[in-house]
Amino acid sequence: MRDLLPQLLGWWRADERAAVATVVRTFRSAPREPGAAMAVGPGGEVIGSVSGGCVEGAVYDLGLEVAETGRPAAARYGVSDDDAFDVGLTCGGTIEVFVAPLSRAAWPGFGSFAGQVLGASSPDGGAAPSGVCLATVVGADDGGAGAGDRRGDGGALGRHLVVPGAGADGPEGTLGDAGLDAAVTSDAVGQVAAGASALREYGPHGERTGSRTRVFLQVFAPPPRLLVFGAIDFAAALARAGRLLGYRVTVCDARPVFATPARFPEADEVVTEWPHRYLAAEIAAGRVSARDAVCVLTHDAKFDVPLLHTALTDLPAGTYVGAMGSRRAHAEREARLVEDGVPPAALNRLHSPIGLDLGARTPDETAVSIVAELIAARSGATARPLSETDGPIHG
Repeated sequence: MRDLLPQLLGWWRADERAAVATVVRTFRSAPREPGAAMAVGPGGEVIGSVSGGCVEGAVYDLGLEVAETGRPAAARYGVSDDDAFDVGLTCGGTIEVFVAPLSRAAWPGFGSFAGQVLGASSPDGGAAPSGVCLATVVGADDGGAGAGDRRGDGGALGRHLVVPGAGADGPEGTLGDAGLDAAVTSDAVGQVAAGASALREYGPHGERTGSRTRVFLQVFAPPPRLLVFGAIDFAAALARAGRLLGYRVTVCDARPVFATPARFPEADEVVTEWPHRYLAAEIAAGRVSARDAVCVLTHDAKFDVPLLHTALTDLPAGTYVGAMGSRRAHAEREARLVEDGVPPAALNRLHSPIGLDLGARTPDETAVSIVAELIAARSGATARPLSETDGPIHG
């Protein structure tokens, strides 16, 4: 939903009526992950997607109804449904979609929520924002709409609670019960820390053993960072590719004549500093997480060795660390790192030579090779051709 927020905020401020459909659960080879969203605007226009095209028509019709009536609705689409081919979901998966009305009357606090999420996308140089969780009741057996009902006529269904990460101000909104609010708030803070959305079930007052109330905890974490060291043409291509994938891109180099914004227009920031000093300061300030990636493109020992020493020993576990260079350069660099005191176990986290074997030669091809490895490392995928693998494509 993050990419849709500016348009949604415009409709909300204009006091227009719209509807937002969100994937809350998937089964088997579903085309989009939970959290994928599509909105139907006041003029019938569509933004976003919940299935990459499979069921958009059916969800669009439901969105028109929700925008008109102001009543939330839920639906499930999959190959097991009698109308699977009618709605077009032939990929073998199943998705559950919740459609909520959007207007000033339906969600008075939407402006504040949108501001929190959009603000988290633009760090101001302080500690990295922790993110925001939007908790929404997507199934409620409360005397209003039952958990299995397709339409909602009131009660808790569609209520929102906005929970910021640990250390931020308290939650905004309510799910209709103080006990439920407290239980969901506790779980939401944990989900923000993990950077993952989840569908949870509770009793009517927040009991952990209940199942009468289904709440979708949608996490809006700050964009992951891509830290590119080395102000070369390959860095410019990697900045473009990283930004396309939603990374917040920083290019850093100690040479001011090369590290200029004009040479890297796709980067969010260009820093002139010795790479290892900059990275050490960012780590100390808590501005690098396991979701981020460090790509070292300098292949110059005076930069690489102290930088990689810091990256391999001080970065959080899970942060991607890759370095460009030939196999010979890698062997020489690894030997220098051992001499510099980097433990063998730490060396094992280094992706070098960086990227997948795609036969890349140009800067743009090399950037594709690098981000392909980034995606595979983040997802735990094999990086083999899909034609050579079995099982669900979408995991």
